[in-house]
Amino acid sequence: MVNPLNDMATIIPENAPAHCPGTESEDAGKASACQGCPNQNICASSQPKPPDPDIEVIKERLSSVKHKILVLSGKGGVGKSTFSAHLARGLAHDENTQVAILDIDICGPSIPRLMGLEGEQVHQSGSGWSPVYVEDNLGVMSVGFLLSSPDDAVIWRGPKKNGLIKQFLRDVDWGDTDFLVVDTPPGTSDEHLSIVQYLSEANIDGAVLVTTPQEVALMDVRKEVNFCKKVNLPIVGVVENMSGFVCPNCKNESVIFPPTTGGAEKMADNMKIPFLGKLPLDPRIGKCCDEGKSFLSEMPDSPAAQAYQQIIQRIKQFCQKSKDDESMDLT
Repeated sequence: MVNPLNDMATIIPENAPAHCPGTESEDAGKASACQGCPNQNICASSQPKPPDPDIEVIKERLSSVKHKILVLSGKGGVGKSTFSAHLARGLAHDENTQVAILDIDICGPSIPRLMGLEGEQVHQSGSGWSPVYVEDNLGVMSVGFLLSSPDDAVIWRGPKKNGLIKQFLRDVDWGDTDFLVVDTPPGTSDEHLSIVQYLSEANIDGAVLVTTPQEVALMDVRKEVNFCKKVNLPIVGVVENMSGFVCPNCKNESVIFPPTTGGAEKMADNMKIPFLGKLPLDPRIGKCCDEGKSFLSEMPDSPAAQAYQQIIQRIKQFCQKSKDDESMDLT
């Protein structure tokens, strides 16, 4: 099989300068890094840049995907990828629901480990790249499948990361899919701008924001909320992860991260966005993630699993309403 990473040269020219701002940037052809680049005059041209033709290709490719959900977090380490993995697993609990998860955390792809797929490889067919399947109704795509070792570092600048994200959206054969969950890196940078731009014509349902209760995490999530508003990305709601520790034995709850400013629920109320619920800490979640197992299947009666199911149900209801509203707009 041809490793798709080797195809990136067709998207990012080898002669591009190290600090290339990208052809769609306002600084294209004007930044100091552009000096001496053979494409400088073209990039600096005052002519308006035409729309990216791949956006229409991506729209067509994803036309068979009913719902598209981004999972975002302002702060790293709040359990965003763990939530993404269990959101996908929870949606796929219904065997009649086809689910896919796309990992665009290019520099820290943890989804293969969380889904029990480390060491798997991507395969190509006449219809494009094929996702790696956990179950018959749960497919996964990640840069982690393209690395020779889980310990390999991906040391890429923005344009090359954006190029791979475009390839994932344009070239992966998702087939008829009910839910596509996109796990993003922390923050509001290249990957987030790219995914929103590339999906601009593909009808994103919205973004789920994951945080922990303490203010140091909430202050970054507020930035994420403002990012969503600026790029017109609907917000499905906020999830407060690690919201207290529930002892697996006595079931008593202890506060580990004190919500000194009221936690995610108060923040959501202040910013007029939906609050989806709280997920308690449970050490068995981490153990299941390390082993690539579904916590929802392993401990279905635990308080954390029940909280997950309630939040997943609210996300499904949001997506159904989004689809109903879209149908009304077409009529």
